[in-house]
Amino acid sequence: MAISGAQVRTAHRMISCGVLASNCAESASTSFLSGIIKNYTRYNHAMDSIVGRQLLDLNRRFYTEYGREFSATRGRLQAGVLRVIGSLRGDEAILDLGCGNGELARTLSRRGHHGSYLGLDFSPPLLENAERGPFAFPVHFRQVDLVSSSWDVPADLRDAIPSKLETGAPAAAVRNDRFDMVLSFAVLHHIPGMEMRLAIIQRAHGLLKPGGMFVHSNWQFLNSPRLRARIQSWGGIGLAETDVDANDYLLDWKRGGRGLRYVHHFAPAELAELAKLGGFEIIETFYSDGENERLSLYQVWKKVEGT
Repeated sequence: MAISGAQVRTAHRMISCGVLASNCAESASTSFLSGIIKNYTRYNHAMDSIVGRQLLDLNRRFYTEYGREFSATRGRLQAGVLRVIGSLRGDEAILDLGCGNGELARTLSRRGHHGSYLGLDFSPPLLENAERGPFAFPVHFRQVDLVSSSWDVPADLRDAIPSKLETGAPAAAVRNDRFDMVLSFAVLHHIPGMEMRLAIIQRAHGLLKPGGMFVHSNWQFLNSPRLRARIQSWGGIGLAETDVDANDYLLDWKRGGRGLRYVHHFAPAELAELAKLGGFEIIETFYSDGENERLSLYQVWKKVEGT
Protein backbone atom coordinates (compact mmCIF):
# COMPACT_ATOMS: atom_id res chain seq x y z
CA MET A 1 0.00 0.00 0.00
CA ALA A 2 1.40 3.41 -0.93
CA ILE A 3 1.66 5.80 2.03
CA SER A 4 1.55 9.54 1.63
CA GLY A 5 3.62 12.05 3.57
CA ALA A 6 0.45 13.28 5.25
CA GLN A 7 -0.32 9.76 6.48
CA VAL A 8 3.17 9.38 7.89
CA ARG A 9 2.81 12.70 9.72
CA THR A 10 -0.51 11.48 11.14
CA ALA A 11 1.12 8.28 12.36
CA HIS A 12 3.90 10.28 14.05
CA ARG A 13 1.33 12.29 15.94
CA MET A 14 -0.60 9.20 16.99
CA ILE A 15 2.57 7.57 18.30
CA SER A 16 3.44 10.71 20.25
CA CYS A 17 0.03 10.86 21.91
CA GLY A 18 1.12 8.00 24.13
CA VAL A 19 -2.32 6.36 23.83
CA LEU A 20 -3.90 3.65 21.71
CA ALA A 21 -4.82 4.56 18.16
CA SER A 22 -8.52 4.24 18.99
CA ASN A 23 -8.16 7.02 21.60
CA CYS A 24 -6.32 9.55 19.42
CA ALA A 25 -8.06 12.54 17.90
CA GLU A 26 -6.82 11.35 14.50
CA SER A 27 -8.17 7.85 13.82
CA ALA A 28 -6.76 5.11 11.62
CA SER A 29 -7.07 1.36 11.44
CA THR A 30 -4.88 -0.89 13.59
CA SER A 31 -3.59 -2.59 10.44
CA PHE A 32 -2.49 0.78 9.04
CA LEU A 33 -0.59 1.57 12.25
CA SER A 34 1.12 -1.80 12.34
CA GLY A 35 2.45 -1.13 8.85
CA ILE A 36 3.75 2.33 9.75
CA ILE A 37 5.13 2.33 13.28
CA LYS A 38 8.09 0.05 12.60
CA ASN A 39 9.25 2.08 9.61
CA TYR A 40 8.35 5.67 10.35
CA THR A 41 11.06 8.26 9.63
CA ARG A 42 11.72 10.12 12.84
CA TYR A 43 14.24 12.65 11.63
CA ASN A 44 14.53 14.99 8.71
CA HIS A 45 18.13 14.37 7.75
CA ALA A 46 17.92 17.33 5.42
CA MET A 47 17.55 19.69 8.39
CA ASP A 48 20.73 21.73 8.14
CA SER A 49 22.71 23.41 10.89
CA ILE A 50 21.33 26.81 9.90
CA VAL A 51 17.77 25.71 10.67
CA GLY A 52 18.87 24.07 13.92
CA ARG A 53 20.62 27.24 15.03
CA GLN A 54 17.59 29.32 14.08
CA LEU A 55 15.42 27.19 16.35
CA LEU A 56 17.94 27.42 19.19
CA ASP A 57 18.18 31.19 18.78
CA LEU A 58 14.38 31.43 18.88
CA ASN A 59 14.29 29.69 22.26
CA ARG A 60 17.23 31.69 23.59
CA ARG A 61 15.38 34.90 22.78
CA PHE A 62 12.22 33.60 24.39
CA TYR A 63 13.84 32.63 27.69
CA THR A 64 15.82 35.86 27.77
CA GLU A 65 12.97 38.21 26.89
CA TYR A 66 10.24 36.34 28.79
CA GLY A 67 12.34 34.60 31.43
CA ARG A 68 10.79 36.53 34.32
CA GLU A 69 7.24 36.00 33.07
CA PHE A 70 7.96 32.31 32.53
CA SER A 71 9.49 32.00 36.01
CA ALA A 72 6.34 33.51 37.52
CA THR A 73 4.38 30.53 36.18
CA ARG A 74 6.82 28.04 37.73
CA GLY A 75 6.43 28.77 41.44
CA ARG A 76 5.92 25.13 42.33
CA LEU A 77 7.22 21.84 41.02
CA GLN A 78 5.21 19.56 38.78
CA ALA A 79 3.78 16.38 40.28
CA GLY A 80 6.14 14.21 38.26
CA VAL A 81 9.20 16.09 39.53
CA LEU A 82 7.97 15.70 43.11
CA ARG A 83 7.61 11.97 42.50
CA VAL A 84 11.23 11.79 41.33
CA ILE A 85 12.74 13.72 44.24
CA GLY A 86 10.55 11.82 46.68
CA SER A 87 12.55 8.71 45.78
CA LEU A 88 15.93 10.24 46.69
CA ARG A 89 18.01 9.09 49.66
CA GLY A 90 18.98 12.67 50.43
CA ASP A 91 22.75 12.46 50.02
CA GLU A 92 23.02 12.40 46.21
CA ALA A 93 25.33 14.68 44.25
CA ILE A 94 22.95 16.16 41.66
CA LEU A 95 23.57 17.92 38.36
CA ASP A 96 20.48 19.75 37.07
CA LEU A 97 20.61 20.57 33.35
CA GLY A 98 18.25 23.43 32.57
CA CYS A 99 17.71 24.31 36.22
CA GLY A 100 15.46 27.28 35.44
CA ASN A 101 14.45 29.45 38.39
CA GLY A 102 15.93 27.17 41.06
CA GLU A 103 12.65 25.92 42.52
CA LEU A 104 13.95 22.35 42.47
CA ALA A 105 16.96 23.28 44.61
CA ARG A 106 14.75 25.23 47.03
CA THR A 107 12.43 22.26 47.39
CA LEU A 108 15.36 19.91 48.00
CA SER A 109 16.63 22.30 50.66
CA ARG A 110 13.26 22.39 52.42
CA ARG A 111 13.21 18.59 52.39
CA GLY A 112 16.59 18.37 54.09
CA HIS A 113 18.72 17.21 51.16
CA HIS A 114 22.34 17.04 52.31
CA GLY A 115 24.19 16.02 49.18
CA SER A 116 25.32 18.62 46.64
CA TYR A 117 23.57 20.37 43.78
CA LEU A 118 24.80 22.14 40.66
CA GLY A 119 22.25 23.84 38.41
CA LEU A 120 23.14 24.90 34.86
CA ASP A 121 21.06 27.13 32.60
CA PHE A 122 21.65 29.68 29.84
CA SER A 123 18.93 32.20 30.84
CA PRO A 124 20.13 35.16 32.96
CA PRO A 125 16.60 36.07 34.18
CA LEU A 126 15.95 32.52 35.34
CA LEU A 127 19.35 32.21 37.01
CA GLU A 128 18.79 35.53 38.76
CA ASN A 129 15.70 34.03 40.39
CA ALA A 130 17.50 30.75 41.06
CA GLU A 131 20.24 32.37 43.11
CA ARG A 132 17.79 33.75 45.63
CA GLY A 133 18.30 31.41 48.57
CA PRO A 134 18.70 30.61 51.28
CA PHE A 135 19.80 27.02 50.83
CA ALA A 136 20.58 24.65 53.67
CA PHE A 137 22.95 22.44 51.65
CA PRO A 138 25.71 23.02 49.05
CA VAL A 139 24.02 24.65 46.04
CA HIS A 140 25.66 26.32 43.04
CA PHE A 141 24.27 27.84 39.85
CA ARG A 142 26.16 28.71 36.68
CA GLN A 143 25.29 30.03 33.23
CA VAL A 144 26.12 27.36 30.65
CA ASP A 145 24.95 26.79 27.10
CA LEU A 146 24.15 23.07 26.94
CA VAL A 147 24.35 22.97 23.15
CA SER A 148 27.92 24.24 23.17
CA SER A 149 30.24 21.49 21.98
CA SER A 150 32.61 22.10 24.90
CA TRP A 151 30.36 22.65 27.91
CA ASP A 152 31.52 21.16 31.16
CA VAL A 153 31.21 21.61 34.89
CA PRO A 154 32.67 25.10 35.51
CA ALA A 155 36.32 24.94 36.53
CA ASP A 156 35.77 26.83 39.79
CA LEU A 157 33.38 24.14 41.00
CA ARG A 158 35.23 20.97 40.09
CA ASP A 159 36.89 20.67 43.49
CA ALA A 160 33.67 21.58 45.31
CA ILE A 161 31.71 18.64 43.88
CA PRO A 162 32.37 15.49 45.90
CA SER A 163 33.84 12.56 44.03
CA LYS A 164 32.65 9.05 44.80
CA LEU A 165 36.02 7.65 43.73
CA GLU A 166 38.98 6.89 45.94
CA THR A 167 41.58 9.56 46.59
CA GLY A 168 44.44 9.10 44.19
CA ALA A 169 42.29 7.97 41.29
CA PRO A 170 43.38 9.33 37.88
CA ALA A 171 42.46 12.98 37.40
CA ALA A 172 40.27 12.26 34.37
CA ALA A 173 38.26 9.70 36.31
CA VAL A 174 37.78 12.04 39.27
CA ARG A 175 36.56 14.78 36.94
CA ASN A 176 34.09 12.64 35.05
CA ASP A 177 32.53 10.33 37.66
CA ARG A 178 31.23 12.74 40.23
CA PHE A 179 27.42 12.81 40.05
CA ASP A 180 24.98 10.25 41.35
CA MET A 181 22.17 11.75 39.31
CA VAL A 182 21.73 14.08 36.34
CA LEU A 183 18.30 15.71 36.06
CA SER A 184 16.93 17.40 32.96
CA PHE A 185 13.30 18.39 33.31
CA ALA A 186 11.59 19.97 30.28
CA VAL A 187 14.86 20.55 28.39
CA LEU A 188 15.41 17.97 25.64
CA HIS A 189 12.18 18.92 23.87
CA HIS A 190 13.71 22.37 23.22
CA ILE A 191 16.80 20.89 21.51
CA PRO A 192 16.41 20.45 17.73
CA GLY A 193 17.72 17.41 15.92
CA MET A 194 18.95 14.03 17.08
CA GLU A 195 22.62 15.00 16.90
CA MET A 196 22.38 17.84 19.41
CA ARG A 197 20.12 15.88 21.76
CA LEU A 198 22.48 12.92 21.71
CA ALA A 199 25.49 15.16 22.42
CA ILE A 200 23.83 16.41 25.64
CA ILE A 201 22.87 12.88 26.66
CA GLN A 202 26.39 11.58 26.07
CA ARG A 203 27.83 14.45 28.09
CA ALA A 204 25.46 13.60 30.94
CA HIS A 205 26.60 9.99 30.67
CA GLY A 206 30.22 11.07 31.03
CA LEU A 207 29.48 13.08 34.17
CA LEU A 208 27.73 10.24 35.99
CA LYS A 209 29.41 7.75 38.28
CA PRO A 210 29.01 4.07 37.29
CA GLY A 211 25.38 3.09 37.71
CA GLY A 212 24.29 6.72 37.97
CA MET A 213 20.86 7.87 36.88
CA PHE A 214 19.75 10.31 34.18
CA VAL A 215 16.17 11.45 34.85
CA HIS A 216 14.34 13.65 32.36
CA SER A 217 10.88 14.81 31.39
CA ASN A 218 9.50 15.91 28.05
CA TRP A 219 6.41 17.94 27.30
CA GLN A 220 3.49 15.97 25.81
CA PHE A 221 1.53 19.03 24.76
CA LEU A 222 -0.38 17.21 22.02
CA ASN A 223 -2.29 15.50 24.84
CA SER A 224 -3.87 18.86 25.72
CA PRO A 225 -6.50 20.46 23.45
CA ARG A 226 -5.70 23.84 25.00
CA LEU A 227 -2.02 23.57 24.10
CA ARG A 228 -2.69 22.11 20.66
CA ALA A 229 -4.63 25.29 19.94
CA ARG A 230 -1.43 27.27 20.49
CA ILE A 231 0.48 25.60 17.65
CA GLN A 232 1.61 28.18 15.10
CA SER A 233 2.59 27.97 11.45
CA TRP A 234 6.28 27.59 10.66
CA GLY A 235 5.78 30.36 8.12
CA GLY A 236 5.72 32.79 11.04
CA ILE A 237 9.50 32.43 11.34
CA GLY A 238 10.22 31.91 7.66
CA LEU A 239 10.35 28.11 7.66
CA ALA A 240 8.31 25.34 6.09
CA GLU A 241 7.21 22.08 7.68
CA THR A 242 9.66 20.26 5.41
CA ASP A 243 12.55 22.20 6.99
CA VAL A 244 12.08 20.56 10.41
CA ASP A 245 11.68 17.10 11.92
CA ALA A 246 8.42 15.23 12.26
CA ASN A 247 6.83 16.17 15.58
CA ASP A 248 8.59 19.56 15.69
CA TYR A 249 6.22 22.41 16.55
CA LEU A 250 6.09 26.15 17.09
CA LEU A 251 4.04 27.24 20.12
CA ASP A 252 3.06 30.74 21.11
CA TRP A 253 3.26 32.55 24.46
CA LYS A 254 1.02 35.45 25.47
CA ARG A 255 2.03 36.44 29.01
CA GLY A 256 3.83 39.80 29.05
CA GLY A 257 3.86 39.94 25.25
CA ARG A 258 3.77 37.50 22.37
CA GLY A 259 6.60 35.05 22.12
CA LEU A 260 7.31 31.85 20.20
CA ARG A 261 9.05 28.66 21.28
CA TYR A 262 10.33 25.64 19.39
CA VAL A 263 9.21 22.34 20.97
CA HIS A 264 9.61 18.71 19.93
CA HIS A 265 6.94 16.18 20.91
CA PHE A 266 8.83 12.95 21.69
CA ALA A 267 7.59 9.50 20.88
CA PRO A 268 8.69 6.76 23.31
CA ALA A 269 10.50 5.00 20.46
CA GLU A 270 12.69 8.07 19.91
CA LEU A 271 13.66 8.16 23.56
CA ALA A 272 14.44 4.43 23.52
CA GLU A 273 16.82 4.97 20.60
CA LEU A 274 18.51 7.92 22.30
CA ALA A 275 18.94 5.89 25.50
CA LYS A 276 20.61 3.05 23.64
CA LEU A 277 22.92 5.32 21.65
CA GLY A 278 23.79 7.29 24.79
CA GLY A 279 24.83 4.24 26.83
CA PHE A 280 21.76 3.98 29.07
CA GLU A 281 19.05 1.47 29.87
CA ILE A 282 15.52 2.68 30.60
CA ILE A 283 14.52 1.79 34.16
CA GLU A 284 11.16 3.52 34.43
CA THR A 285 8.68 5.42 32.26
CA PHE A 286 5.63 7.27 33.51
CA TYR A 287 3.27 10.07 32.55
CA SER A 288 2.33 12.89 34.90
CA ASP A 289 1.38 16.59 35.21
CA GLY A 290 -1.57 18.63 34.04
CA GLU A 291 -5.26 18.05 34.56
CA ASN A 292 -5.16 14.75 32.68
CA GLU A 293 -1.85 13.65 34.27
CA ARG A 294 -0.43 13.06 30.78
CA LEU A 295 1.18 16.40 30.03
CA SER A 296 4.75 15.17 30.59
CA LEU A 297 6.57 11.95 29.82
CA TYR A 298 9.18 11.05 32.47
CA GLN A 299 11.93 8.49 32.14
CA VAL A 300 14.63 7.20 34.47
CA TRP A 301 17.74 5.96 32.67
CA LYS A 302 20.60 4.05 34.28
CA LYS A 303 24.17 4.36 33.05
CA VAL A 304 25.17 1.02 31.56
CA GLU A 305 28.28 -0.45 33.16
CA GLY A 306 31.35 -0.36 30.95
CA THR A 307 30.07 2.45 28.73
